[in-house]
Amino acid sequence: MNSEKSNKLLIIKYLCLITLSYISLSVFGQIFSSAQNPLSVKWNYIHSGGFKIIYPQELEKEAQRMANTLPFIYPKIGLGLRQQNTSIPLLLQNRGTIANGFVQLGPRKSEFYTTPPQYFDSQDWLNNLAVHELRHITQFDKLTGGRKHPFPELVYFAYFGAGLPTWFFEGDAVVNETALTESGRGRQPNWIMPFRASLLEEKKFSYSKAYFGSNKDVTPGYYQTGYLMVADMKEKYGQFISDSLLGDIRRRPLRLYPFSQSLKKITGKNTKKYFLSTQEKLVQKWKDQSEKIQAENYERLNQKTSLATNYFLPVRLNKNQILALKESKQNARFFTIINEDQTEQKLFGIGYQENPWFSYKNGTIVWDEIRYDPRYKQQSYSVICSYNLKTRKFKKLSRRSRLFSPTLSEDGKKIIAVKVELSNHFNLVEIDASSGKILKVYPNPDNEILQTPGFDRSGNKIAYISVSEKGKSLWLMNGERKTLLISNSRQQLSRPVFIQDKIVFNAHFNGIDNIYSIDTLSKKISALTDSKYGAFNPTETEDDKIIFNDYKINGYEIAEKTFTEKPVGENTFVDFSSAAEKQENVGNVFENIPDSTYQSKRFRQGLNLFSFHSVIPVIDNEYVFGLELQSNNLLNTMDFYTGTKYHRDLKRFEYTADVSYKALYPIFSVLYRNRPKRTFYRAKNAIQQGDWRENYFKLNASVPLSFNARNQNYSFTLNAATSFTQRYMPENMPINFIRELKFPLEYNFTFNHSVRTTERDIAPKWAQVFRATYNHQPFDKNLGGEIMALESFFYFPGFAKNHSFLASFNYQKASGVNQYATEIATVYGYNNILAKSKLQNSMLFNYRFPFAFPDWELSSLAYVRNFRAGLFCHYENIGIGTNFGEPKTYGVELNSSLNILRYQPVVDVGARLVFVNKIYNQNPILEFSFNYSF
Repeated sequence: MNSEKSNKLLIIKYLCLITLSYISLSVFGQIFSSAQNPLSVKWNYIHSGGFKIIYPQELEKEAQRMANTLPFIYPKIGLGLRQQNTSIPLLLQNRGTIANGFVQLGPRKSEFYTTPPQYFDSQDWLNNLAVHELRHITQFDKLTGGRKHPFPELVYFAYFGAGLPTWFFEGDAVVNETALTESGRGRQPNWIMPFRASLLEEKKFSYSKAYFGSNKDVTPGYYQTGYLMVADMKEKYGQFISDSLLGDIRRRPLRLYPFSQSLKKITGKNTKKYFLSTQEKLVQKWKDQSEKIQAENYERLNQKTSLATNYFLPVRLNKNQILALKESKQNARFFTIINEDQTEQKLFGIGYQENPWFSYKNGTIVWDEIRYDPRYKQQSYSVICSYNLKTRKFKKLSRRSRLFSPTLSEDGKKIIAVKVELSNHFNLVEIDASSGKILKVYPNPDNEILQTPGFDRSGNKIAYISVSEKGKSLWLMNGERKTLLISNSRQQLSRPVFIQDKIVFNAHFNGIDNIYSIDTLSKKISALTDSKYGAFNPTETEDDKIIFNDYKINGYEIAEKTFTEKPVGENTFVDFSSAAEKQENVGNVFENIPDSTYQSKRFRQGLNLFSFHSVIPVIDNEYVFGLELQSNNLLNTMDFYTGTKYHRDLKRFEYTADVSYKALYPIFSVLYRNRPKRTFYRAKNAIQQGDWRENYFKLNASVPLSFNARNQNYSFTLNAATSFTQRYMPENMPINFIRELKFPLEYNFTFNHSVRTTERDIAPKWAQVFRATYNHQPFDKNLGGEIMALESFFYFPGFAKNHSFLASFNYQKASGVNQYATEIATVYGYNNILAKSKLQNSMLFNYRFPFAFPDWELSSLAYVRNFRAGLFCHYENIGIGTNFGEPKTYGVELNSSLNILRYQPVVDVGARLVFVNKIYNQNPILEFSFNYSF
C-alpha cells in the first residue's frame, strides 16, 4: 500500500486492531493472516447450513466432514449465548505447517489451518478447532445483536476492542471447548502448570501481569487466566453469565471499561478484583491438591536462572556433558552443552519450531524446523536438518517437505518421522539419515493423526502415539505387526521412548504431568517420577538412569534419577470446568455427527475478487478527514479501497481509490486521487495564492521475497513505480504552470539479513540492511532531474545481552527537480534544523539498551513492561565542511513499553534530547514518540 495511506491516523482502525481476530493456537501470535497461497491451488466450496466452506481440492474429504459437523454443533456451542444460527465463510488452509485457527471481521470469516501440531489435545484436530472457533463466532453474533447493516464490520471490531478484554473471549471459548467435549485444554495439567507452579511457590501476579505477560518472568497467559476466571464465573453465576455480560455491554456500549462495569454490576467485582479473588481460590485448590501428592525434589543439573528459561529435551553425551535445546527471554532457541560444573557451551541457533524437538544418537543431532515459501507465506514446510558433532557439518535432509518429529535409530543411520500430506493423510516414514531419502512408508489405513515416533535399540520396533476423536492411543509396531498398548485415552500421552525393556512416555495419571513406563507384554503402567509441577521428555543414560525435564517456577530444568517403578497413584487433578460441563450437559458434542454428502462447486478466484465489508472514518490530519469503503477478499489476493475526504482548509473534496492485486508473484497496485491542491508563489513582488485540482494515478509493482534457514532470516524486495498527474481548473496560477507530470520512474531494491530475536531484544544481534533507490523523469523534458540513494544499516551486539549498536552509512546524489529531495536516513532533529547545504550523505551511530523490567501496574492507567535508553551521534555531509570531531547532532533517548488503559496493544512512548552542533546556533531539541504494536 502507498505511503499516503500508511500514514493515515485511522482512529477506528486503531481501536479495532485490538481485537482483529481471536487466535486459538497460533504460535507466531499473529493478529490474522494476510498472506496468500500459490496461484496453483485449486479451490472448491460447499454450502452447509450457514457455513460456506472454501477449501483446496485435496481436502474434499475433510471439507465434507466439516460440512456435516459445523451446522450440527453450532446450536449446542451457541446455547449459552442464546445463539442458534449464523452465516460465515470458513476457509480450510492446508499449505502451511503451522497449526492455527482464527475468526475475524473485515472481512468476516474464519480460517482453520488443517495441519495439526505434534502435541495437542486428545481429540481430532479439526474438531478441536471447530469447538473453539465456533464459540468466537457466537460471541461476535451476540455482541452485534445479529445486526445486518451494510458495511459495519470494522466498526464492530472497534466496538469489541474498546469493550472487551481478550482474556474473556479466549477464556470463554476454552471453557466451552472443555465443557462440550471429553477433552479441551482445561483438562490438561501442563496447560495451566506455569500458573500453578508460581502460586504454590508463593509468587502471585497482578491482574495486568497475568493478562499482558512479562519480559522477565513466566506468566500464566491470557488464555489460561481467562479460562480460570470464566470457569469460576460459570460455577458461581450459572450457564448464562457470558450471555448476561455481553448482553449488558451491547445495551450500554458507551462507557469507560464497559466489560469491567458490566462484570461489577452482575458479580459485585470489577475485573481486577475478580482476578484477585480467583487467584486466591486457585491457591487454596492447588494447595489442597499438593497435600495429596508425595512429590519428589530433583537435583537441578543446569545453572540456576533468574529469568524465564527452558532447557528442553536433555540427553547425555557422556558422564560429564548434557545436550539440550535452550531458550530464554534473552536468547532465541539454540543447542547448548552443559558441563558437570553447570557451565555451558553454546553450539548454534535453530529456526522456528512449533514444538521443541530434536533427537541425538551416535554423534548426530536431527531436528525439524519451519521454512517458508519465499513469496507465498500461506505455504510453509517442515524440513529435517542434521548436525554432526564430530565434523561440525550441517545437512538439510529434506526440502519443501512436511515431515515432523524426526527420531534417530540407535546407530544414527535411520530416522523415523511423521509425514502429513496435503490431503491431511498421515504416515510414518523411515528415512536414510545420510541422504534424506525415504526408505519406507508405513500404512495408516484409518488415517489417525500420528505423533512423536521412536525406535527401539534394534531399530526394528517403533512406538508412536495416534489421535482421533476417541482419544489418544499408544502403539508398538514390529514390522507389519501392530500392538495397541493404551487405547483411546484422554491422557496427554506423548513422546514414547524405549528404555530397558519398557516403553516410557508422558501422561498425567495422577493429575500432574509425569513420566510413566508400560510393560509391552502385561501392559502394566508404572510411575517413574513424582514431580511437584511436571516431568517431561525422558531419555535413557548409560548407567540405567533417566535424564528428563523437571518443571520449576522459571521453566523447564534438567534432572536425573534412577529407573525405579512405583504405583501410578490416584488422580488428583483439579477440574475447574466441571460446573460448566454439568450446565451444558451434552457429553461430547461430536457424537452422532451426520454423514451426508454435500455438492461441492469450483470456487473461482477471478469471480471473488471483491468482498466489501466496512465504511470507516479516516483522518489524515487536523484538516483532512472523510469516509472510506473497504474490500478485502477472502483469499487475501485483492484489496480495494475507495472514499471521499474533505479538506477543511481548502473547502473542497478529494476522491480516492486504491487497488492491490497479490495473487501473482509480483504484487501490483494502482492508486488514484482526484484532489484539490494549493500553493504559494512570488509574483509582482508579492506572495500569491494559487489553486487547482489534479488527477493523480500511480502504478506500483513489487516482488517481496524472504527466506529463512536455521536462525538466519533473509529478505529481498524489488519495487518499481510510475505515475501520471493531470492538473486542471487552475485559479490564479502563473503562465508557466505545468499541467502534466508525465511518468516519473522510481526503482527500489532492499536486502535484509538478520538473526532471530527475542522479546528483550531492541534490535537483532546481527543484521545488515542495504537499500538502493533511483528516481528519474525520462519522459518529461520540462522536469529534468534524478536522485540516486544508497543506504546501509549494520547491527552489532552491544556490551551486554540485548544491547544493540547500529552503524548506518548513507549517500545520495540529486539534481534538477529532485535536488532538494531526501531519500536517505537523516540525523535526529533534521526537520528542526536550518540546513547549510544540500543533503549528500549521513553517518549515524546509535547504542540502545534495556535497563529495567519493572512489571508495574499503575492502577488501571498503565502497565509498564520495560525501560530502554539510548545514546546517538549523527553526522551529515562528511567531507563537506564536517569532520568526525563535529557531529551534527548527538544526545540521549529514553523509551518505555507499556499497555495503556488495560488494552492489548503494546504502546511505546519515548523522549529524545537532541543537541545540535554549535555552528547551527540551535538550541537543544526535545522530541517525543508514540508507537504501538501487537
